[in-house]
Amino acid sequence: MKKHELYTGTVTELRFPNKGVVKVDGEDAAVLVKNTLPGQKIEFVLTKNREKKKEGLLRQVIKKAEIETEIPRCPHFDECGGCAYQSLSYEGQKKLKLQQVQALFPDICPDFPLAFCEASPNEWQYRNKMEFSFGDMEKDGPLTLGLHKRGSFYDIVPVSGCQIVDEDYRKILAVTLEYFRELKTPYLHKKTHEGFLRHLMIRRGETTGELLVCLVTTSEEGPDLTCFAEKVKHAGCNGEIAGILHIINDSLADVVQSDETRILYGKDYFYEKLLGLTFKITPFSFFQTNSKGAEVLYQKAREYIGEIKDKVIFDLYSGTGTIAQVLAPVAKKVIGVEIVKEAVEAAKENAALNGLKNCEFIAGDVLQVIDEIEEKPDFIVLDPPREGIHPKALPKIISYGVERIVYISCKPTSLARDLVAFLEAGYQVKKADCVDMFPWTRGIETICLLEKKQIS
Repeated sequence: MKKHELYTGTVTELRFPNKGVVKVDGEDAAVLVKNTLPGQKIEFVLTKNREKKKEGLLRQVIKKAEIETEIPRCPHFDECGGCAYQSLSYEGQKKLKLQQVQALFPDICPDFPLAFCEASPNEWQYRNKMEFSFGDMEKDGPLTLGLHKRGSFYDIVPVSGCQIVDEDYRKILAVTLEYFRELKTPYLHKKTHEGFLRHLMIRRGETTGELLVCLVTTSEEGPDLTCFAEKVKHAGCNGEIAGILHIINDSLADVVQSDETRILYGKDYFYEKLLGLTFKITPFSFFQTNSKGAEVLYQKAREYIGEIKDKVIFDLYSGTGTIAQVLAPVAKKVIGVEIVKEAVEAAKENAALNGLKNCEFIAGDVLQVIDEIEEKPDFIVLDPPREGIHPKALPKIISYGVERIVYISCKPTSLARDLVAFLEAGYQVKKADCVDMFPWTRGIETICLLEKKQIS
């Protein structure tokens, strides 16, 4: 096989996250090709040709898989990189995600008790946060605003008909694009680092309907944004516009972050309700992107934890303290540790808002902070970022010797890696579930209960 040449083959299986194993016609070697489905016959270009790892870039699907039974609901599905499984039934995509996660564990934990994937209460229009990018569909084409084209770092696909967000997102998207197209406002070019427009971030309270609209630009001189704010205010949204913000970001990385935030209208926060609790959400607050799905996930965590009366709980990687506050009413005390200072301040404010006096939130790296906490936990909840737990923090967490640990993971490959250390330390996996927090996309949440083996 040679790099840059075209090949055809059949996808025999799918590995997390959405990497098809392709058996090439007339070849013994298997090639990994993203954005494919088991059973498809495809044409691809070989992009990596190493002895132990061969990868390809999908060119076209020659023959669909038998599991592709649906006509995609979204008009942008064939081009947009946001969703992966809209040609499957909802049950079919849940089954496929579950199989990918299950395949990660046999060599690590042969009896890993994962047999079910909990559904999202809302299959469509479930996302409460979206980051859209400014750009063009092709070089020097007209300004567009949307999501990255599948497999592309540069090309942006307009997503005026996106189906995983509420109608209000689509209305704001439309008026924003129309406004800046009329002004011929330049977007930030990734190669030259010149231009003004970067991203449009929209956040929404599922239960309150409140919307926070954030226009992200560089510090280059741009148009007066007062008129932009007026356009958004009169976009005809069903929900209430809580605030419209101008966020200035000169970072070279393609990320949404703030060097400076200016309020164009309203306020820089909104409220959301979850399991009877109220949460104040700011532009960069960590909060699960599927509010109704988060309730399923946290109810599952609460079920795993069981009786915690008179117990001290450590919520490590606590974000804005959502899990901590869900547990606090039935625990003696909950201590949350989170590296993002803004998230910790939000957690403290939310705990006060909910009248919870037995929550303590500490800003800092878990690796360092747990050495400084005098209290010892009776139970630990772990909800680390995608890369999982820092290898040096793992033995410190294990050294507490707590009877039970709940591990929530948004990237099951990180969970599989970290699980090795827990098993070696004498823990066993008692329960495990997947929760489909991100229907139609590659994402999946996995939750498991670890218990210390009893020595007889």
